[in-house]
Amino acid sequence: MAAPYDFESLTDRSGGDSMKWNKYAGRDILPMWVADMDFPAAPEILTQVARRLARGDLGYADPSVSLAGAVCAHLDREYGWSIEPTQIVWLPGLVTGINVACRAAGGGVFSATPVYPPFLTAPGFSGLPLASAPLRLSKNRWTWNIGAVDAALTPETRLFLLCHPHNPVGRLWDADELIEIAALCMRRNLFICSDEIHCGLVLDADKRHQPFATIAPHASARCITLMAPSKTWNIPGMACAFAVIPDTLLRRRFLRAMRGIVPHVNALGLVAVEAAYREGGAWRAALLEVLRANRDYVEETVETIDGLAMAHVEAGFLAWIDARGLSVDDPAIFFESRGVGLSCGRAFGAPGWVRLNFGCPMQTLETALSRMRRAVESLP
Repeated sequence: MAAPYDFESLTDRSGGDSMKWNKYAGRDILPMWVADMDFPAAPEILTQVARRLARGDLGYADPSVSLAGAVCAHLDREYGWSIEPTQIVWLPGLVTGINVACRAAGGGVFSATPVYPPFLTAPGFSGLPLASAPLRLSKNRWTWNIGAVDAALTPETRLFLLCHPHNPVGRLWDADELIEIAALCMRRNLFICSDEIHCGLVLDADKRHQPFATIAPHASARCITLMAPSKTWNIPGMACAFAVIPDTLLRRRFLRAMRGIVPHVNALGLVAVEAAYREGGAWRAALLEVLRANRDYVEETVETIDGLAMAHVEAGFLAWIDARGLSVDDPAIFFESRGVGLSCGRAFGAPGWVRLNFGCPMQTLETALSRMRRAVESLP
């Protein structure tokens, strides 16, 4: 691990404004829920933000030519994806982008379950119907059931919400799976909104993220790709994301849907994004080593706890744990009462499951899993 980076010391986030830690303020409950890592942001990012603060200028800011160049260079370097700066639409958050995509599509929305909760709530906020079908867990690996997806679509469905890499199941969809989805969307004349916010956190050394829009020209022509460095570099509070929309007409629809409801991105967020993409490579490489070790520890430990199970996590820092074998009414409440705060699967469309955030120092993870083991062992 690179010497300047400390991923072992736990920063005290209690008593401040941390949404993650304040949820359980005053209680001995480890917060392992929201996708917010317990590591300080990369010093390279903090240095650039401090320089901007030193200028004393916190007025409205436009994304710079330099920032757009950093995004384009990053996508080309990481994924061989060549885009133009004009294809970037800046957003104050990825969830905003999901909601705008629903408005822009102008029809029903499809999302597979389980999935990140805003995929299930965003259509309703725009008065749009939601169609869904479950992902398939086969031989301890999450896959698509394209037949079930096709059957769930209705004539009014216009948008396919894709999570890639997937939150919460941790799959990095491979090319064959993406091609199958693209063919379905082409056949059913659907737009695609691909949430790729975890794309910088591929944990399996033999895998590489491929943006959905690069699968085929017809995929690019109907795709809204949502990205942000917020998860990879742990800067979600900077509230800066972007959409890549190569098709001019689709981009215009998206921009029209933004009018009057989407604010400017904050100036410090723009600075942080450029710093992440230009200077954050070494920090990310060190982080990935830590997350791989944490992932392996979670998988090995969960396998030894009766009543719990999980599939292999290929990307991200979230473990999707099947707790239905415990036969408790609500596993999230059960573990919370034993000192571990997890995300409840019901919000993801999967009651009986829980999501654990392993983006934390190993000591925290060991304590959390030890508490979970003791909780399970206490059951009659």
